[in-house]
Amino acid sequence: MGRILIDGNEAVVRGALYAGCRFFAGYPITPASSILSGMLEALPPAGGMVMQGEDEIASIGYCLGASMAGLKAMTATSGPGISLYSENISFAIGSEIPLMIVNVMRQGPSTGAATRGADGDVHFMRWGNSGGLPVIVLAPTSAPDCFTLTVHAFNLAERFRCPVFVVSNKEIGMTRETVDLDRLERPPVIDRAIHREGAFLPFAAQGPDGVPPFLPLGGSVPVRQTSSMHGPDGYITTDPHQIQALVERLTNKVEAHVDEFSFYDLDAQADARTLLVTYGVTARAARTAVSRLRAQGTPVSLLVLKTLWPVPERVIRRAARHADRILVVEMNLGQLVHEIRRVLCAQQVDFFGLMCGRLIRPSEIVQEVCRD
Repeated sequence: MGRILIDGNEAVVRGALYAGCRFFAGYPITPASSILSGMLEALPPAGGMVMQGEDEIASIGYCLGASMAGLKAMTATSGPGISLYSENISFAIGSEIPLMIVNVMRQGPSTGAATRGADGDVHFMRWGNSGGLPVIVLAPTSAPDCFTLTVHAFNLAERFRCPVFVVSNKEIGMTRETVDLDRLERPPVIDRAIHREGAFLPFAAQGPDGVPPFLPLGGSVPVRQTSSMHGPDGYITTDPHQIQALVERLTNKVEAHVDEFSFYDLDAQADARTLLVTYGVTARAARTAVSRLRAQGTPVSLLVLKTLWPVPERVIRRAARHADRILVVEMNLGQLVHEIRRVLCAQQVDFFGLMCGRLIRPSEIVQEVCRD
């Protein structure tokens, strides 16, 4: 296949097709619009369907319907669209509907600056649903990451029957770079578990962290689906024991398995007492900063998180176990840093962030590392 020039949004499209996506719905919004146009070009020839909804609410609703009918479904938007997705994200969590959501972040607040990037949606994706139940959020740093993490995101949505985010930003989504297609990491594709035998209960799962097997709406077996609190049979319930068991299982099925999808890059230096922690496009500046610091004799390690939610606590603790100081760098005024401080509560955790419409520079990270 060789080398091509590709941006992150194009890589997402390629990853979605590889993962078996057969339905996409979206509404144009910068900087995610090229995912919609890319899927319009690529998906119908592969036997899939693409719809442009009249708005973001309709678009994610189409995706939920397609997923309940058995298709792998994806939508893509930016921060203002995530605001409108919120109710249906809650629906997908509570009704265990697999869904892949791409959030190509732009600067906020409100409708913000459509042509400027920032990482302002980090907490919004995790807590932007009624009930506060967990979702999975994966953060690429490059176009190759966009491909691979899109495949992982579909796999996780299918495996855990939940919404999964791939979160990039304007610079990753719309900046082209050379990618060697032959060297792309291509995870094996996973499909949701299908109910095979015995009486079908749509929300019956094995154990406190189990995932119920799936049957599509419209098949030979009636499938009961509801957005209200329900028991294993899908009927609405007000029984406190059934409700508590449901919300605990919806939490446990994701959080209990985070070690299995904790994606990250760790560049550890044996004698380093400082650890840089970052994610997304800022990781590229951090890698350059680390090279400069080491060249001038300043030892430093770098942890690039590619799983943001649930927080990969074991990865963070291992990376920081020999560090006296942790510096978290983000393109916002401080979001993931609060989780790092929670996990590393006995260590010094500092923060450097900008949300001014431009990328953080390597020289600025070097200056922060060297600050007394």
